[in-house]
Amino acid sequence: MHFSVGEFPQERNRVSVFFRIFLLIPHFIVLFFVGIAWFITAVIGWFAILFTGAYPEGLYNFAIGYLRWSLRVEAYGFLMRDEYPPFSLE
Repeated sequence: MHFSVGEFPQERNRVSVFFRIFLLIPHFIVLFFVGIAWFITAVIGWFAILFTGAYPEGLYNFAIGYLRWSLRVEAYGFLMRDEYPPFSLE
């Protein structure tokens, strides 16, 4: 179900809203470890920028993928989206 800006569903199933928390637990676990990896690669990327003047493309794609994934999980958890977020950096 896709909503444009300003449109919200009129009714939600309370049971599905309650179970979203449980559905997000696997995402939180995986994102915790991916977030640690993202922090390490961000520090490496910072040094790469400092010494070479360019952010390595692989590190950039990983960072964007992690941030995109975590934003999809947050949107699902805050009832902004009804589609279950995929386990993907894309």
